[in-house]
Amino acid sequence: MLSITADHALRAVLLLARIPIDHSMRADAVAEAIGAPRNYLAKTLNALAKAGIVRSARGPMGGFSLAISPRELTIAQVTQLFDERPRTGQCLLSKNACDPNNPCAAHVKWTAMNQAALHGIENTTIAELLGEECCDKRNTLSIQSRPRVSARRRDAGAALVRIAS
Repeated sequence: MLSITADHALRAVLLLARIPIDHSMRADAVAEAIGAPRNYLAKTLNALAKAGIVRSARGPMGGFSLAISPRELTIAQVTQLFDERPRTGQCLLSKNACDPNNPCAAHVKWTAMNQAALHGIENTTIAELLGEECCDKRNTLSIQSRPRVSARRRDAGAALVRIAS
């Protein structure tokens, strides 16, 4: 259902939503944690940063962090950057344009399926997907829900922090 790029973007955002709120992660650490190619994911994270979904900071203490609260950020906001597929408007069973006034045998079921999928993506937040009541207090998440990766505190002289489950 999702393109590979949208899938990597969603996995990266889910990972960033689970790290302490005052930390960031380098692109290579995110790539390693979600099993994505480093260069490919770096471009994906930069696209998310350009869209305002993640923050990006350069330098030895830099990295990526969420710019939008997981309670406000929807799956659609993340995935539609990479999966903007124009709707063809073509009938599934013919070469003609889809005509709701003269529906084919597949029209009602196909339209309902598309609307249900779109509704779920547009109305499910990252926090809901993670099952977290309040992801804004991510630094208080249980040990089991934290990712096993390196994250960096965004404060200027802070040392590398290891998050482990």
